[in-house]
Amino acid sequence: MSEKMIQPVRGTHDLLGEEYRKHQWIHDVSYSIAQKYGYEPIATPIVESTAIFKRTIGETSDIVGKEMYTFDDRGGDSITIRPEGTAGVARAVISNSLTQSMPLKLIYDGPMMRYERPQKGRTRQFHQIGVECFGISDPLVDVETIALGAQILEQLGVAHRSILEINTIGDTDSRKAYRQALVDYFTPVSSHLSADSQARLAKNPLRILDSKDPKDQELIASAPSFDHYLNDLSQDTFRKVCQGLDALNIPYKRNPLLVRGLDYYCHTAFEFTTTDLGSQGALLAGGRYDGLVGQLSGPETPGVGWAMGVDRIALMLDQVPPQPRPIAVIAIGDETMEAAFQLAMSLRKQGIRIELAYSGNVGKRMKWADKANAYAAILLGTDEIAAQQATVRNLETGEQNLVAFAVLKDYLIDTFK
Repeated sequence: MSEKMIQPVRGTHDLLGEEYRKHQWIHDVSYSIAQKYGYEPIATPIVESTAIFKRTIGETSDIVGKEMYTFDDRGGDSITIRPEGTAGVARAVISNSLTQSMPLKLIYDGPMMRYERPQKGRTRQFHQIGVECFGISDPLVDVETIALGAQILEQLGVAHRSILEINTIGDTDSRKAYRQALVDYFTPVSSHLSADSQARLAKNPLRILDSKDPKDQELIASAPSFDHYLNDLSQDTFRKVCQGLDALNIPYKRNPLLVRGLDYYCHTAFEFTTTDLGSQGALLAGGRYDGLVGQLSGPETPGVGWAMGVDRIALMLDQVPPQPRPIAVIAIGDETMEAAFQLAMSLRKQGIRIELAYSGNVGKRMKWADKANAYAAILLGTDEIAAQQATVRNLETGEQNLVAFAVLKDYLIDTFK
């Protein structure tokens, strides 16, 4: 087997040690806070019918056109490894008849796959945590959804290194009028646009505003403002969202170029961004998508949600809460090893983290306990077993006491909290 064959596939990597603990902490904090907002967990398959993504994300998008991992399975069906989570959750809502149980608040997590050029903060396999709220059209739910994301980032200690950018993309009528204004503006200068933006002009002109090409940005700077095409409903909705954020003292910056080009998106669009990760600055992004469920042949259903880049946030964490330190169980002599093993198993069942030294003399086992960062050692010899007690040594102070087996658990909990 070649060296290349035993390495991770390009754009993927193993999660080990501290990095894994960062991911786990982000997961635990997110789920704990989301639960307080009434969110319930959902898990969808890592693969979906390709049509799910083509219909929702759109065939003109870079994700569908360039980035999806798509293949025909042995039955001839076109299958795609999920490039994002929202479409699969919306599909699950329809296929499980959950549209009869509105409103729904769902949280999910897991790996996603996109074929991209790997760089810091952007890998081919990446991890997201997302929330989706279905069945409520009130703009205050947009505020609540943003507030949930802000509270999670605050709890993770990265909120002060990010900024909330927000915009409105209006309702269907507003977007239709604005699309035409963009077509009228960009068409006479289309030869100066990048190749991607020239294609977008014909299929999805709002996505030109997403372009990072310097030539495109020069033209975008003078493009018509969306605000001039927002009808009364769109303006009122956005005003209520901004008022809600102000009432909660959540700072934000208006970014008129923040758009969502797909038809099912409407009204609120938002991103928490940072400058700490170079060009990959979006930490948490979302918006309102009232047309998504209907686009998948379900009933017309309002929705709003966001997805958070776990890998990017993990890069910003200096450290996570330390792992609980163990207590070491050390047999004094091979003849007490079986009793030490049984004691270790008993204490674990009672909720205490135990590490058991399996080999070596007492000196080596004590050095092993130090290496394991144990804050105490339970020493078990023949005399202790006969007396039904253990010697408990505090490895930080050196103090040790004889403790009866019957009260050992309580003593450990009270002494080494």
